[in-house]
Amino acid sequence: MQEINFNFFSMIKINNVSRIFQLNKYAIIFGILILHSGCINIAAQNKGILNELESDPFKEIIWHVKAIHPEGNFLDIKAMDKDGNIYDVKAIQDANQRTIIDIKAMVDGKRLPVKILVSNDKFRPVKAIKEDGTILDIKARTPGGDLLDVKGVSNSGKIINIKAIDKKGGFYGVKAISPTGKLNDVKGIKLTQNKVEMNINGVDVYAHIKSIPSMGCTNDNFVWHIRAIHPEGHLLSVMAFDNDGKSYDIKAIRESNQRSLMDIKAFVGNKQLPIKILLSDDKYAPVKAISEDGSIYDVKAIDSEGNKLDIKGVSRSGNIIHIKAINKNGLFYGIKAISPEGQLNDVKGVKMIQESLEVNINGVDVYAHVKALSQQK
Repeated sequence: MQEINFNFFSMIKINNVSRIFQLNKYAIIFGILILHSGCINIAAQNKGILNELESDPFKEIIWHVKAIHPEGNFLDIKAMDKDGNIYDVKAIQDANQRTIIDIKAMVDGKRLPVKILVSNDKFRPVKAIKEDGTILDIKARTPGGDLLDVKGVSNSGKIINIKAIDKKGGFYGVKAISPTGKLNDVKGIKLTQNKVEMNINGVDVYAHIKSIPSMGCTNDNFVWHIRAIHPEGHLLSVMAFDNDGKSYDIKAIRESNQRSLMDIKAFVGNKQLPIKILLSDDKYAPVKAISEDGSIYDVKAIDSEGNKLDIKGVSRSGNIIHIKAINKNGLFYGIKAISPEGQLNDVKGVKMIQESLEVNINGVDVYAHVKALSQQK
């Protein structure tokens, strides 16, 4: 599968160049806030990910998946087979993060993927998929026993809004609720421009379904800066470099009215190249930009002395890969997307499937996508 570049760089670059210099006054404030919240992972200096980026031990937490009725009631979300058998649908938190949590149908001791399927319908069907390709309906069930369709009803960039739909066409939001009362949105996530995101057991999938924190507020800025955060409060530029050492800007792109999941691109000429974590046997997984012809661009942070710091995937928490700049002493610096007004998103690797090979882009094996995500509360 190949990512398609959005060619609007020429429209936005001029308006945003002057804003880059506004960031200096935020640097110390950002550093203090990040240090206070523990977002810079210095203590984990040498807890690498090895080949398979193993997750830290974590006791699994099962979240309930419900539709929210306008009168304030919960409606159960269930999977149903053609014989009318009913099965639970749950969010499975398997790591110490709730930024992206898998949604599964619990069927006969197995956990089946729940996906948005490719369809020409007005609203996109949400289904569970069995190992033999059998499709199970996903429904919201009212206290009176009525069954409501659950569909993808609209797009906000890479996010697909999922709703239960009543008989009058009213939409009910779908949420994941933890045992302690935390709430996440249940949303579709697309990571490519292709109509078919992937094929599971012979079934064409349009988008993944995950539990994610509620969307944060947005602004009118479509280009966010990518920076590493030094423990002393300095901001380090993050750039892409070709084989000749020429540098190129790396930005986060907000393409809609949501900032929950933003693309990160290297701006090379009039192209926007995808940034990915590559499949590798290295201790830390390399973060690179990939051109249309499969050429690899290094991604580096630049310190105040002009030194280039590697940027790597260093540890994994479930579907999230923690990405850090690594200094010469092996210390980790957090990576953030920063809007000109000072809003922050985390820059993380994102895995949608369990297999090591997530996707192949232009002949390059990719372990995980790289996105700017709303910070976990």
